[in-house]
Amino acid sequence: MLAIRTILHPTDFSEASEAAFLLASSLARDYAARLVLLSVYPPPVNGAEAVDRGRPDGIEDDVVAMLHALKPGDPSVKVKYRVEEGHPAEAILRVADGEGADLIVMGTHGRSGVRRALMGSVAEAVSRKAKATVVIVRPAVGIPPEVTAGGAIGGG
Repeated sequence: MLAIRTILHPTDFSEASEAAFLLASSLARDYAARLVLLSVYPPPVNGAEAVDRGRPDGIEDDVVAMLHALKPGDPSVKVKYRVEEGHPAEAILRVADGEGADLIVMGTHGRSGVRRALMGSVAEAVSRKAKATVVIVRPAVGIPPEVTAGGAIGGG
């Protein structure tokens, strides 16, 4: 059986991330694993934006508040909250290595064609370069009722 001690869930607070959060929370519960919730915001575009972010009511405080609003359904799940600035795929890989993540559970927007070529795919970049196992969840897939109701995926 796969040993899972630490699960990393990077989130952009989208519908895809919400579905991935439910799965990550359920797996953390079933494997008694630590759950690391991560939000990455992009670096400032200019100096004025950098100064604005330093204010007490800047972007980091908003992101921290949104991240702390995510609570696994089971209070026994140990959660660590992380906010990083940088390019998303690079930051996710760096945090996964630093936290010793055994599993990364993340959402994808499912871009294809020109949109994917122009914007890239964070999930794809992470899955290609991560040392940990990566599970990618699409928002349309959803989570089976037995996962959110306390059932295990693959045993536990």
